[in-house]
Amino acid sequence: MQNLSPRHVKTEESLRLGVVSGWYSTKVSGTFVSGPHDTEADCLRKIAEINPQPGKRK
Repeated sequence: MQNLSPRHVKTEESLRLGVVSGWYSTKVSGTFVSGPHDTEADCLRKIAEINPQPGKRK
């Protein structure tokens, strides 16, 4: 299981990194996994798809 988190890349940083400005899901190491997403909510939805939370046990 990957521990993913949302990260916003602003225009200045996007030019330096050579990516489009927006929200990205990233690994703890900082590696981009998906994106860019328009909003943080879109990014969080994608993180939930990629890395679903384990179901509750009965």
